[in-house]
Amino acid sequence: MLSSSHEALHRIFQEDPGLFARAVRGLGVSFPPPVSASPLPTDLTENRPMERRVDTEDGEFILAVESQGKRASDKPASWAYCLSHLYAEYGIPPVLLVVCADRSTAAWAARQVDIGPPQWPSLTLRPLVLGPDSLPVIASPDEAARDIPLTVLSAALHRRDPDADARLNALAKALKGLSADDEDTAGTFIELTGQGLGKTPAADLWRHLMAVDLSFFQSETAQRLRGEGRIEGRTEDILRLLDGRGIEVSAEELERIAGCGDLDTLDVWFTRAITATSAAEVFEGDEAG
Repeated sequence: MLSSSHEALHRIFQEDPGLFARAVRGLGVSFPPPVSASPLPTDLTENRPMERRVDTEDGEFILAVESQGKRASDKPASWAYCLSHLYAEYGIPPVLLVVCADRSTAAWAARQVDIGPPQWPSLTLRPLVLGPDSLPVIASPDEAARDIPLTVLSAALHRRDPDADARLNALAKALKGLSADDEDTAGTFIELTGQGLGKTPAADLWRHLMAVDLSFFQSETAQRLRGEGRIEGRTEDILRLLDGRGIEVSAEELERIAGCGDLDTLDVWFTRAITATSAAEVFEGDEAG
């Protein structure tokens, strides 16, 4: 099963096929912007790359996008198979783009791999690789507004960097401007950002921004993310309060608090935690579960 962050790094190129040409400029490779693009049949449950047929003024090619989270010894062979299959199936030049949020994985994926005996390799695999060092850090709202898809991708690839605050605030301000014209599109990029950040502190910060700074959004996605931010914030408030009062919380009690998705219940627990002498008192009067 694919993780949300894995899927997001595919979907961002589906939302904006022209992002590929803009993103790889930093690698010193120039592709013309697409005139049109259409998805090709693929089965993501088999962990295959997302494939898209791209038409440009200079011709057409097939773009296969793979999100890679860690090194895997079998990947070069499967990538070579995918490219060979696409070329045999459609007769159109294929390009493999590998997207990595980890610097060491990006360096590994960027290696040229020769397939065949050393005296005469039959195939050479040369993926284009986007990693944290391939895209600029975008921390200005004006710069973010000029290319929101690239900013979302950059935020996802830099998600483990310690200074995420300025970048995510810049993206939030850019999305606020976009929402005036197209709230659905803004909502899509909000969701992609949250997914692309994975399980990192930056994702917690993004949920907080959704709960506070982007309260003007009315879309279902924005409302859900705001709700998640408020729930997570109240959960942290309860645990911080109990810890500050020197009250021990068992693993079972911690799981119950962290697993509660109802904001009203969490508010009740927070009020009880102010005067409780034990964690058990926080749940008094509630049904077990």
